[in-house]
Amino acid sequence: MATYPTEKQISDAYALARERYAGLGVDTDQALSTLAGVAISLHCWQGDDVGGFESPGGELTGGIAATGNYPGKARTADELRRDLDLVYSLIPGKHRLNLHAIYAETGGRKVERDALLPEHFAAWVDWAKANGHGLDFNPTLFSHPLAVSGMTLASYDPGIRKFWVDHCIACRKIGEHFGRVLGSPCVTNIWIPDGYKDTPVDRKTPRELLKNSLDAILAEKINPAYNLDAVEGKLFGLGAESYTVGSAEFYLGYAVANRVLLCLDSGHFHPTETISDKISAVLLYLDEILLHVSRGVRWDSDHVVILSDDLQAIMQEIVRGGYLHRVHIGLDYFDASINRVAAWTIGARNALRALLMALLEPLEQLRALEVSGDFTGRLALLEEVKGLPWAAVWDYYCLQQGVPVGNRFMDEVRAYEKTELSRRG
Repeated sequence: MATYPTEKQISDAYALARERYAGLGVDTDQALSTLAGVAISLHCWQGDDVGGFESPGGELTGGIAATGNYPGKARTADELRRDLDLVYSLIPGKHRLNLHAIYAETGGRKVERDALLPEHFAAWVDWAKANGHGLDFNPTLFSHPLAVSGMTLASYDPGIRKFWVDHCIACRKIGEHFGRVLGSPCVTNIWIPDGYKDTPVDRKTPRELLKNSLDAILAEKINPAYNLDAVEGKLFGLGAESYTVGSAEFYLGYAVANRVLLCLDSGHFHPTETISDKISAVLLYLDEILLHVSRGVRWDSDHVVILSDDLQAIMQEIVRGGYLHRVHIGLDYFDASINRVAAWTIGARNALRALLMALLEPLEQLRALEVSGDFTGRLALLEEVKGLPWAAVWDYYCLQQGVPVGNRFMDEVRAYEKTELSRRG
């Protein structure tokens, strides 16, 4: 049976770590204070395999696939909120929730997506307000009869385009409502699956149609204190392997020209690319960006975020560039092959751990070495930092925040699985 460190052991280890970091000019107390101010947006769709409540059990489309059949998937909004309550209790800090439009609660009535209203998310708002969570939002342009062709905002059919334009307009209004009621701006992010499986003859026209659709969606200005608009590109998708209308280049140009947020998803680029290198480039031209932190394995497979080199590079770039106030960090993955609550918790804790590691870098020393041209010293110090006792600082932060230290969170997950998840069939 696992044994866990005592509070005294955790505090003593932190005292030693604080002293060690202080020798490099790093204030660990300040790092923890900064970390406590970062709100990561957790994604609601991890809890039910991107099903939503519009037509439970409906087929996923748009190149989205949730694999696995682990017991305990949330079947109702109340179950999903209960699962989320546990997750938030297992991760340090105060965090947000990212909702998709298909998670509306309509009381059993059929409400088309272009007719969604803030009232259909009233229970989510009440829950968020009671728990101190901000809300972010996404139009859902997949898993719908008017998306089966693979084209939505870029469709040649003007009726289909209008439906999805109206849906996105409705979602911006819902996002504005979230921000106004909760006192924290909602990031409303537009992603579409539009593209072709095989090589098209005309690449230009669908992009012209998409631009026109986005212009119509964003025509009405909304106070950024309540709603922030974002657009999200992608390299390719299942069923759209040869041509994606909303490519990275398309959305970068659109975001710069129209002063909206650009969403960089770590699974939406070539496997040899990492979004860490793109952050400082795009923030030269944009005020803010949105990140969807995921883990692709050979393709945009949305695996649970692990403490990888890529994740650490992303968080290092945010901290090194002084971008914490300009980058909205969200998670985006869904694994149905393991306990979904554990998947949420593991990924969120890893994102925060990577951010803490970045906050604990002796940044001024590293910059001085780089500016002076001492690249040997820079490499030596970067490698030395990897072995510093950041984990002792993380454990102390968890203790401070009243959440489980180490792997103890799995005890609570397993207990919840026995009492709650196992009953869902």
